[in-house]
Amino acid sequence: MISDRIPGSGPVSDMQLTDATLQRFAREVAKYPADQKQSAVMACLSIVQQEQGHVSLAAEKAIAAYLDMAPMAVHEVTTFYNMYNQRPVGKFKLNVCTNLPCQLRDGNKALRHLEDRLGVHMGETTADGLFTLQQSECLGACADSPVMLVNDRHMCSFMSNEKLDQLIDGLKASEGQA
Repeated sequence: MISDRIPGSGPVSDMQLTDATLQRFAREVAKYPADQKQSAVMACLSIVQQEQGHVSLAAEKAIAAYLDMAPMAVHEVTTFYNMYNQRPVGKFKLNVCTNLPCQLRDGNKALRHLEDRLGVHMGETTADGLFTLQQSECLGACADSPVMLVNDRHMCSFMSNEKLDQLIDGLKASEGQA
């Protein structure tokens, strides 16, 4: 059960949603019949994540209150989908597919290469805050494996060590860290 406490800390403080956030929520809720406004939960979670970089327990509670949902129901959505960050992540979130088709075509090798190259393990963020490395369930591009998703938006296919190095170098260069 979701509680009002984060392990090792005090109660989750109430989150005040800005007027701009509330307006964005309202536009999403308006897409559904009045008695089905909970259908906008994923859109509301995405809005909070766009604005804050992750979805905190306090944000989940605020969304639950706005949509007249139980906080646990919102938490279940947040934790079911890996597109929602439950803690701060790096500027570039790298989700590497670890399902069987990708594993059979060197997906684990790609993941190990990224761990070595970035100096982090799966689920960790680099010290400079630039990269977070995560595993992902099937990304629906099995014929292009191994595949990965950058920032939940850009699909990368046939990720050899060379292509992975080019990707990392390119992302670093985009941040002036080449």
